[in-house]
Amino acid sequence: MQSDMLDSSTMPTAATLRKALAHPRPGQTELPDRALDAAKDFEAVFLTEMLKSMWAGIETDGPFGGGHGEEMFRSLLTEEYSKTLSRAGGLGISDAVHREILALQEIHR
Repeated sequence: MQSDMLDSSTMPTAATLRKALAHPRPGQTELPDRALDAAKDFEAVFLTEMLKSMWAGIETDGPFGGGHGEEMFRSLLTEEYSKTLSRAGGLGISDAVHREILALQEIHR
């Protein structure tokens, strides 16, 4: 089911991606810069989904573990890890996506 793929941990990241792909703000007219930002955001979304499995098997017991707050913290932490990894070079996905975006823009001009 698609609803299983959309949980609270992916919503902020999806919103970030939509924002990156939205119409340019005043003073932001460089399409290659927007394309690169969108590619990096896409890679961050991919990394977030990939890194979620890192937390999947970790149980949180003890006086300070568990609960809804920790679930929210983990999703935010995973999202920030993903953004940092993507901005630092990532896995190379953003480079490939960036090239494809620019190629598609050239086709549609």
